[in-house]
Amino acid sequence: MKLVLKGGRVIDPSQSIDSEMDVIIEKGRISGIERDFPQKESGTGVRIIDCRGMLVVPGLIDMHTHLREPGFEYKETVKTGSDAALAGGFTSIACMANTDPVNDNRSVTEFILRQARAADGVHVFPVAAVSRNLEGAVLTEFTDLLDAGAVALSDDGKPIVHSGLMRNALEYAHSLGLPLMSHCEDPGLSTGGHMNESLVSTELGLPGIPAIAEDIMVLRDIAIAEYTKISLHIAHVSTAGSVRAVRDAKARGVAITAETAPHYFSLTDEALAEYSTNCKVYPPLRTADDAEAVKEGLKDGTLDAIASDHAPHSSIEKDVEFEYAATGMIGLETSLALSYALVHTGILTERQLVEKMSTNPAAILRIPKGTLQTGVDADVTLIDPGRTWTVDTSLFRSKSRNSPFQGWKLKGKAVMTIVSGKIKYDER
Repeated sequence: MKLVLKGGRVIDPSQSIDSEMDVIIEKGRISGIERDFPQKESGTGVRIIDCRGMLVVPGLIDMHTHLREPGFEYKETVKTGSDAALAGGFTSIACMANTDPVNDNRSVTEFILRQARAADGVHVFPVAAVSRNLEGAVLTEFTDLLDAGAVALSDDGKPIVHSGLMRNALEYAHSLGLPLMSHCEDPGLSTGGHMNESLVSTELGLPGIPAIAEDIMVLRDIAIAEYTKISLHIAHVSTAGSVRAVRDAKARGVAITAETAPHYFSLTDEALAEYSTNCKVYPPLRTADDAEAVKEGLKDGTLDAIASDHAPHSSIEKDVEFEYAATGMIGLETSLALSYALVHTGILTERQLVEKMSTNPAAILRIPKGTLQTGVDADVTLIDPGRTWTVDTSLFRSKSRNSPFQGWKLKGKAVMTIVSGKIKYDER
């Protein structure tokens, strides 16, 4: 069966395409992009889908998500996370290593990939741990993890405090062509804090985490990358200082890429005024000035990608006193709409949004995705830019409900998700 996505606005930054065209899919792959595919061919082994008014883009890629399996299946599984990703318009996701047991060895990586195949949803790309048990003391066996199917390395959730270990990790990873994603935090400044250190934290009587806890480690990692001349990716940038440091490093030619998450430009620390544990995240929500700096960083290209940092938790971890609550919020099913708000407000163009949610993540992870070029897997997302909807977490496909966006009215939604030529989600 030939599938034709007809009459949509095709945006593919990898080919500099932004035009009303028809995308043809055969045998699970893109077989061409052309104008005016003949309507008369419908019904002769051809299925034509009317995409007028829609954006047809390379499948979205979430390069930073937590699937919780193995070990925390009551929060999320590879299957439920994959289903949530499909509903959010994602065709590929990269899952972090902080499972139980930690993804620091071949057996866990292979288990995740087996679960992904059984789920038969999105493409799942495991991100393995840099250090054994995420303890920041001894490096994992990078070669073995790569051979097992890991696409990148990260101790996300915990910083690599030892600078010598960080340098060794970068050099080892570089020799294998594995990207390294850094969680930038100085625990000497952050330990004991529960939210951003600011006037708001003082008013709420909560111990704060200063912005410099992130800034200092970003600067250190940039210095190591600059000295070794090795590329490095900075995860979940949340502060104006980090944005400035990355911008300055890029201007000097340092091979740095960086991501942020939708909550860092959609919310500020004032959202915690009612002690909502769904707003307790790591790094914490920052000030309005930080949020504006993040938006500017996305606009000028300092920040290369938008990732959900999907972090599911059950009510067991969230329906408690603020200081005892787990950090993190779910994001796979709201990430696109929250990010599309940047288009509606003129901060990003549609092309830039696709770059940050598909093309650039694919390039950073070095995976053959993020494009509609002839011959590649037909991973495609259809977006209705005018679709308005209200966030209702009770309808989410994720197992968890810890979203601060419950009840928000959003504009822009993925209405069809196609993975390897198969329609996996359809809400037209």
